[in-house]
Amino acid sequence: MSSTGKMPKFNLVQDVMSGVIMAMTSVPQLIAYAELVGYASHRGLTTAGPSLAFFTFFTGVPFLNTGVTSLTAVMAKSDLGGDAFLAEHGEEAYAKLVAAYSLMVGITSLILAAVGVGNVAQNLVPKPVQAGFKWGCAANVVVSAVPTGLLMKGSSTLKSLAQSAEMLRMVISTIKGLPVVGAIANGAVSVSKVIYTIASPFEWYPLSAAIFFGSTYFIMNSKSIASKVGITLPPGADVIMVTVFTTLLSTAISYDGGVVGAIPTIDASSGISLFDGKLILPVTPLNVKELLFDAGLVEEFGGSWVSLIFTASVFSVIGFLSTVGICLTFESENGHPWSATRELGAQGMACLAAGATGSAPVGASLSRSLVARMTGTTSSCAALVTAMCWMLLLPFMSVMSPTPKCALSAIIVSAVVKGVAQPKQLMALKGPDFVVGWTTAMAVLLLSPTLGFGVGLVLSFVIGFAVPKTKKD
Repeated sequence: MSSTGKMPKFNLVQDVMSGVIMAMTSVPQLIAYAELVGYASHRGLTTAGPSLAFFTFFTGVPFLNTGVTSLTAVMAKSDLGGDAFLAEHGEEAYAKLVAAYSLMVGITSLILAAVGVGNVAQNLVPKPVQAGFKWGCAANVVVSAVPTGLLMKGSSTLKSLAQSAEMLRMVISTIKGLPVVGAIANGAVSVSKVIYTIASPFEWYPLSAAIFFGSTYFIMNSKSIASKVGITLPPGADVIMVTVFTTLLSTAISYDGGVVGAIPTIDASSGISLFDGKLILPVTPLNVKELLFDAGLVEEFGGSWVSLIFTASVFSVIGFLSTVGICLTFESENGHPWSATRELGAQGMACLAAGATGSAPVGASLSRSLVARMTGTTSSCAALVTAMCWMLLLPFMSVMSPTPKCALSAIIVSAVVKGVAQPKQLMALKGPDFVVGWTTAMAVLLLSPTLGFGVGLVLSFVIGFAVPKTKKD
C-alpha cells in the first residue's frame, strides 16, 4: 500500500508475505545492533524473536515493529558501562547484565504506563531537547561503529591502541582528570579514541576499511546506482546485497578480520514446546530472579536501587518518545488512532520478554515500521510472522558466521551518518532553543545519553523560566 491513506482491511496472506520480507531484511540489523550493544553478534539473532512476538499481542498499531534499535543499544551500553564491565567480567556476564537491565526497563515501563506517563510523554519533553538528544545518540552510533569498520579486530584493537599510543593515552588521562566532569565524561573518552583512529590511517586494516567504505557508499547511493541500470530495489535489498556479498567474499578469501563468528548450535529438541511437541521454538528462558539479584545489576548503579530504577525509568521514557513519533506519523497519514498508555505498556511487555530471553532493551523501530507499512501489512500478524521466522530459522543462521563485522558497521553508519553531518532539526532552532538543542546534543555525545537528556531538560526549564516567550501580536 502507499505511505498514506486509510487503514487496509485484514488480509492474512498479505501479512504473511510482509512478515517474511521483514524477517529477511532485518537479519543484518539484528547482528549489527548486537555489536552496538557490546555483546556477541550472534545474540542479536538468537534473542530477537520472543520480544517481538510478545509485543504483537499488546500493541494496537498494526505497522509498529519493535526490537533492539541503535538508540536502545547505545543507551543500554552507556547506562551499564559496557566497555568497562566487559573488560572486567567478560561477555557472558555482560550479556546477563544487559538482560537484567531489560527486565528493569520493562518493569518501569509498565509502572509508568499504569500511572499515566504515556499520555503526557509527547508533551513532556521540549522539542529542542528531543532534537539534541536524537543527534547526540546518532553521533554516538557513529562513534561506536567506526572502530569496527576501520580496525582489524574492532574494539579489541582500539583497546590496544589506547594503551600503546602515547598521544591518545595523554588525551584520555587529561579528560579523566578534569574537575567535576572527568569521572562522567565516558563519551568524551570514546570520541577521542575515534578521532585518533580516523586520524591514524596507518593503524587501519586495509581490507576492513575497503569493505566498510565500499559498503557504506553502496547502501547510501543504492537508489541512484540501481536507477542507472534501469532497476528499482525493494526496501532493504541493498542491505541484503551487502551482507550476502561480503559474507561470500569473507568465505572465499578466508578473511582474518572481525567476523560474526560461530553461532551456538541449537538442539532441535530443546526450547519452548508448542502443540504437544509438534513445534519447538529454539528459545531458552533465563532465570528472572537470578538476573535481577545475581547478575550484578544494582552494583553497576552504586548499589542503589533508587538510582537503578530512576535510570531505567528515564530509559523507558526516552525509548517511548520514538514510539510517540512513529504513532503520530501513522495517525496523521493513515488515520489510525492509538493509545499512549497501551503502547507504553506494550513496550514494557516486550522488554520483559527481551530480558527473560537474553536480549537488550527493545523499542519501536522507525525503519522496520515504515517497511512493514510499505510492504502491505494489515495487522500485527505480520510482525508475529517475522518473529516466528527469526526463531524457527535460527538453526540455519550459521551461514552468517563469516560475515565481516566491518560490513555490519557500514549498515549502521549508513543509516545515521547523513543526519549527523546535516543536523537540520538542530540548525533550524533559533535563540534559546538553539542553545538548549546543541547543549543537549553535546552532553549526550560527551557524557552519556541519560545524563545528556537530564542536562537538556534542566537547561530548558531554567531558560524557559529566565527568558519568557514573547507573545505574538
